[in-house]
Amino acid sequence: MALLAVVSFGGLIFDDRILVGVPIWTKPFKFSVSLIAYCMTLAWMLTLLPRRRRLAWWAGTVVAVTGLGEMVLITTQVIRGTQSHFNHETPFDAALFQVMGAMIVILWLAALVLAILLLRARILDRATAWAVRLGSLIALAGAAIGFVMTQPTAEQRASGDDAAITGAHSVGVPDGGPTMAVTGWSTTGGDLRVAHFFGMHALQVIPLLLLLLVALAPRFARLRDERIRLRLTLVASGTYAAVFALVTWQALRGQPLTQPDATTLAAAGTIALLGAAATWASLRTAPTTQESTS
Repeated sequence: MALLAVVSFGGLIFDDRILVGVPIWTKPFKFSVSLIAYCMTLAWMLTLLPRRRRLAWWAGTVVAVTGLGEMVLITTQVIRGTQSHFNHETPFDAALFQVMGAMIVILWLAALVLAILLLRARILDRATAWAVRLGSLIALAGAAIGFVMTQPTAEQRASGDDAAITGAHSVGVPDGGPTMAVTGWSTTGGDLRVAHFFGMHALQVIPLLLLLLVALAPRFARLRDERIRLRLTLVASGTYAAVFALVTWQALRGQPLTQPDATTLAAAGTIALLGAAATWASLRTAPTTQESTS
């Protein structure tokens, strides 16, 4: 993936082809960078398992191999100058997309196996245990958004079985319209890639937040208390899951991320207030006497 990221970055510079409104090498570049973070985080999580490491090794290998297979097919379609996802224009394109779909199902199931192993594992540090457990579960939900994208839109259903493209990233508008810089997310309609991205990267964000709390513990006495770190981890995970649900709901309503309506803003404000209140309540517990004097 690191090598493909470099190649794709070169493609963004030297290949001026545009596909569905964005430079043609955008997808392999974003996917390769995302998979670097995803697989490295999974590899670290596997080291936390005290038992059943053989099963975890096989599940992790399946994730890596199927992720690599999907990237090979995506890059093949980029070289051919055509769309990789949702493409049924020719029998070959349809076959490639079906193979990609099968690979993603296998990858998701392997990630589910890893999530179950993490849920059952006895990790000594409870805050770390719940950070990796909840991060992996939210990431599974984020990955599942990809299955929603493969469903035909109302316009595609109306055209019958002859539709060249079946499925879409955008909701309420066709793919390929005005987009945000860098991310390529729609600015005129809902975009399920927002929830897909946000959910999947809970795998990194929540454990990184815990690592930040641990790093700050020597300077702040309350954070030396494992109970407080656990509570803050649970609050952060709950808040993250709520924001994931919100951006999913926003996209399904056909609303751009950059143009939230009053209902979306009210929901976001409620999440922020509840998260702040829960954080304050979590910090109220005083550290133990030994920790206070250490």
